[in-house]
Amino acid sequence: MSRLDGKVAIITGGASGIGKGMAMAFVKEGAKVAIVDLNEELGQQSIKELQEYQPECIFIPANLAESDKLKGIVQQVMDTYGQLDILVNNANASRMKPFEEITQADIDLSFNTGFYPTFYLMQAAFPYLKESKGKVINFASGAGINGDVSQGTYAAAKEAICAISRVAANEWSPYGINVNLISPIANSPGVQKWAKEEPEYYQAMLSKIPLRRLGELESDIGRVAVFLASADSDYMTGQTLMVDGGARKLR
Repeated sequence: MSRLDGKVAIITGGASGIGKGMAMAFVKEGAKVAIVDLNEELGQQSIKELQEYQPECIFIPANLAESDKLKGIVQQVMDTYGQLDILVNNANASRMKPFEEITQADIDLSFNTGFYPTFYLMQAAFPYLKESKGKVINFASGAGINGDVSQGTYAAAKEAICAISRVAANEWSPYGINVNLISPIANSPGVQKWAKEEPEYYQAMLSKIPLRRLGELESDIGRVAVFLASADSDYMTGQTLMVDGGARKLR
């Protein structure tokens, strides 16, 4: 039996990058996945690929910055499947800027696409995760852990996500809900584009990774997400897994 047979998952930002990698890993373990994304073209392409493994997967086009629509995402999943077992909050947009140049619009972008959707989707999903004794997987970042330059708004949103994840892990543990985080370094389309535009900076970053490579979207990041979504991680909550080739080490 596959580790996620019979499970239903929501993955935000699931049309591409890490989100798609996780979705592919999930369906190959038997899960039914609802991918949520703003990009309808990529979403439709990705859902066709997922349905080759799991025909019951769905694509939900949504702008996560529209907070009044977030409950509707969870409701659509419940209407479709009648259950929710796994919530993966992956999406987060941001702009890189020096600290002194950050504007309110920059702060709003990072929090409206990352922190607030994570917070409100967790609230909306809670009654159903309580029924299923489900799993929440949120995303941290080395940008917040290390204070990476030009990443002020992204780092702030990610650290806020870490904080609410630890609170929810403590509050929701009596209901059998596990809440954990992944902090990845991944070979995403955005990183590939950056590598071509700034090869010197890319090589400098790569040289600081002990394993000397970036994580593959499905086989590295996705497989860790499967672990956190499955019964294998039942005795873990409130933890941050550094899936980054050894680049950053937490004590």
